[in-house]
Amino acid sequence: MVTIKDVAKVAGVSIATVSRVIHDGHQVGEACRARVKKVIAELGYRPNSNARALVSKTTNTLGVVTPKLSMPFFGSLASGVEKGARENNYKLLMSNSLYETKSEQEAIDSLRDHNCQAIILHSEYSDEKTLLKLANEIPGLVLINRYMPAIANRCVWLDNVAGARQATDYLINRGHKNFAVITSIYQNGDPGFRLQGIRESLKLAGLQLAEAAIEESTANMEGGEQAVQALLNKGIKFTALLAYNDLMAIGAIHALFAAGLRVPEDVSVIGFDDLIVSRACRPRLTTMHYPIEEMASYATKLAIQLSDTSIEPEHRTHLFIPQLVERDSVADAPKS
Repeated sequence: MVTIKDVAKVAGVSIATVSRVIHDGHQVGEACRARVKKVIAELGYRPNSNARALVSKTTNTLGVVTPKLSMPFFGSLASGVEKGARENNYKLLMSNSLYETKSEQEAIDSLRDHNCQAIILHSEYSDEKTLLKLANEIPGLVLINRYMPAIANRCVWLDNVAGARQATDYLINRGHKNFAVITSIYQNGDPGFRLQGIRESLKLAGLQLAEAAIEESTANMEGGEQAVQALLNKGIKFTALLAYNDLMAIGAIHALFAAGLRVPEDVSVIGFDDLIVSRACRPRLTTMHYPIEEMASYATKLAIQLSDTSIEPEHRTHLFIPQLVERDSVADAPKS
């Protein structure tokens, strides 16, 4: 393997000079710089980032921990982080927590072992005490999709209540009065906030959401199908269905069609996230756009900024608002 000593020997300069060229130092003449770069290219030398880290105690390596990268939502999150990392010349390490507190902690420890000073964490279940401790220990730790007032300047989060209210108001304005909700069985905060927004809008409109009209299941297409089948089996009558996410909404549409109900003529369905699949299904899904890629890219830049302890951090929150995307799965309430 070619070393920095080999480059210095062939170029006829000191190791320090080669190091300055690699790090764009200013104390090297242009002719010398060009000669060293030519030798680096000819020998195929690649700087050892681990060795540099041992000297500087820092690395240009950023970590991201999500529950499951293979899921479309978290894949979009990772894509946003990668974009932010590339723009700032950072390398990226990714890890899954697999919806387990222990695995989440192990993933964080692994990133710290690689000297990551900037970490984007989508934490599902770690308690606030644990997260506060990590925030004190990791300069560039940023929580995404979770808000904690004590470390608000490290939180990049979405107003789920406002998004659910907007979706519900849209259906109310289309004349719907009979509502049903299919939500996630995973109690990570988001399901509760979205249900809160739905109830607030219905209450302001003088409408009620019966407990029997709320069905929990897994947050995927199979879960959406099962939840709607359970609602129909209970004899719940509804013309508007609010789904926790797009995957559940698409599963719900499948179940409704299987039961002989048309979407949107008989039942209007609205999702949440605005994943690519929402534009590919039929009918195309009306949904709330969750700007997760933009949030992740923003969180990455924030983490890098916070990891520079020489800069005084700004004490402000980083709140994003979802937006309604109208497509084909919602219609005016059917006339009785």
